[in-house]
Amino acid sequence: MTSDPVDPYIFTSDSLPSDPRFMPPLTNGLLGWRVFDPIMHMGGVYNGEGGTCHRGNIPCPLAVQMKIAEVGRHTYKLDMHTGVFSHSVVTPRFEAAQVLYAHRQQTNLLVMEVLLKRSETSTEPVTIQLESSFKPQSDDIVFQSAPDYKGGRHVFGQTVSSEVPGGIRPFVHLIWTPITSTLTLSPDQSQSSWVFLVAVAGSDESVRLCYETGLGLIDTGDLRPSHLRSWAELWKGSSIEVEGAESLNRALIGCMFYLLSSFPSLREEANAPVEFGGVSPGGLSNGSKEEDYHGHVFWDQDTWMYPSVALFYPRLARAALEYRAGTIEGARANAQQVGYKGLKFAWESAVMGRDVCPEDIYAEQELHINGDVVLAFQQYFYLTQDLEMFREGRGNEVVWGVADYWVSRVTWDPTEQQYHIKGVIPPDEYYFTVDNSVFTNAVAQRSLQFAVELSGLLGHTPPPAWQDVADKIKIPFDPELKYHPEFDGYTQGETGVKQADVVLLGYPLAMSMTPEVRRNDLEAYEAVTDPLGPAMTWGMFALGWFELGDAERAQKLLQKCFRNIQKPFQVWSESADGSGCVNFLTGMGGFLQAVLFGYTGFRVQKEHLAFAPLLPQEVDALSVKGVSYLGNEMDWLIKSVEVSVSVRKPAEEESGSQAPSALQVRCSWATRLRERRRGRIPNRRPKSVRMRIS
Repeated sequence: MTSDPVDPYIFTSDSLPSDPRFMPPLTNGLLGWRVFDPIMHMGGVYNGEGGTCHRGNIPCPLAVQMKIAEVGRHTYKLDMHTGVFSHSVVTPRFEAAQVLYAHRQQTNLLVMEVLLKRSETSTEPVTIQLESSFKPQSDDIVFQSAPDYKGGRHVFGQTVSSEVPGGIRPFVHLIWTPITSTLTLSPDQSQSSWVFLVAVAGSDESVRLCYETGLGLIDTGDLRPSHLRSWAELWKGSSIEVEGAESLNRALIGCMFYLLSSFPSLREEANAPVEFGGVSPGGLSNGSKEEDYHGHVFWDQDTWMYPSVALFYPRLARAALEYRAGTIEGARANAQQVGYKGLKFAWESAVMGRDVCPEDIYAEQELHINGDVVLAFQQYFYLTQDLEMFREGRGNEVVWGVADYWVSRVTWDPTEQQYHIKGVIPPDEYYFTVDNSVFTNAVAQRSLQFAVELSGLLGHTPPPAWQDVADKIKIPFDPELKYHPEFDGYTQGETGVKQADVVLLGYPLAMSMTPEVRRNDLEAYEAVTDPLGPAMTWGMFALGWFELGDAERAQKLLQKCFRNIQKPFQVWSESADGSGCVNFLTGMGGFLQAVLFGYTGFRVQKEHLAFAPLLPQEVDALSVKGVSYLGNEMDWLIKSVEVSVSVRKPAEEESGSQAPSALQVRCSWATRLRERRRGRIPNRRPKSVRMRIS
């Protein structure tokens, strides 16, 4: 007899993590909360000026743990199909379950449900304790009471200070269902359930509407079902799974779950549209004054998290771009403050786009953020051909403003006859005030080239300086050793590289270089990179070796990432020893890209979506569903000897059509996929999609 297969989307344990930092976060793009924690956060709510800016702590009424007097079997479960966490207890007399979720459709709501069910006929009541650590107060928000609303308690307050002098201090309104200290199943009841709501919003009118909506969903029995439908819709449009490597499969599912949880709902709420506040390295469940990165948005969003989401969901990708476009005024002020033109995007950004980095040197020198932002816009355009984002969505202002900044920031070296960018911090943050960081200069070159390209598409005449700087900017290269030094004066073999830097030239920058140079870069920096550096690094090395066709070496490097995954709920730590930022979405994003762009060889290019699949020995098959390219949705199944691709229009575009637009494309190769085979999907929207294999 065979046992039922384990559902890879469900993570269970009979105990909670000993370190509460590794409790599972429940987030929905607006609200974020670590299970049982007395603090939650709301996107866009920060307190503190300048470098002291951090997510405002909002007290969470659902900071409640279920306790029972009897001995029972406890199970803690995170269901990633549904975004639901539960604590269940089974005793000889009864079963009890506490269910928690951040509502995926009604994103202003957090929900707790409690179910008691009698296991045997008894004349005794069944009582459980609800132990609360909730206190309606915060150091960041001065709360005061408001009249109860439809049975719910109501408090509201305003953050103590804004991120810039005279800036916005947001209000926070909180309405919640009062939670008693005990719940009892009377002798005449076989089972009973209770539902507790928390509504969070920025105004009295909005929070009342959200709470009312929640009550209405309870009355119709659609509170949890509507949440489940939203998660089902997300998973229907995106999944990445492997066969033959269970731990890898579960890791991929965990990464996708936590990343998708950090982005807004697919369906815009007609009554209360939500502005997206970007994605920080630790997500919405982290960012308090005492926690790493304070909930700020870094290059992590644009370089590490964004690409995997953009490949499936253009709408969610656009939300990230709109966040950046919403900080244009702050970026312009940042540039003016240091005497330059155009836009200088903040190394650490909150709401307004002014730099809120606690240490000035990073804000002044970590300039590659500008190119990282533009690269995200370029990837979006190549995936969608959506010029409206650039005409009406201010994307052109972002791209051209960054180009103006680079032109004003470079200096001309008459000896080398090249433009230099001096005094920067590269992605490898162990070095300061270096000249000509190869990644910084390369990403600046790419953003200038895209500014010229976009000008042609929009009928804009670009300043000649954009192309001139792009053509003549220095890209450090050692012709004797045939590798890229990290910056001027870097010596090969110099120890102490913090994280992926030069290796990013091959991906995501797609800089033209020979396989020999790509190999030399990988080998030179792999040997000196800090083994305890941030989690996303080894995924980029792995991706490079996949490019070169060495799947087994790539897979060994990818395995290093597993040290950052903390059991039992797949919460990532920034460093392999468990230290640093927790729920480290940056690391998850790097890991996902290593598989999503490494195993498949996907490359989003100007003329086409390229692919070159290669599987390591331990993986029997890779399934990637929901890849979105020029309005087509594609499901890929890559096995050892064949690639099968189903191409279709989105359901809303197919409605009313008499003939199905889906096209099955099967490419079979005689050799196993341990050697590269390359193909491309052309950059156009035909009735059927053809692929070429070479």
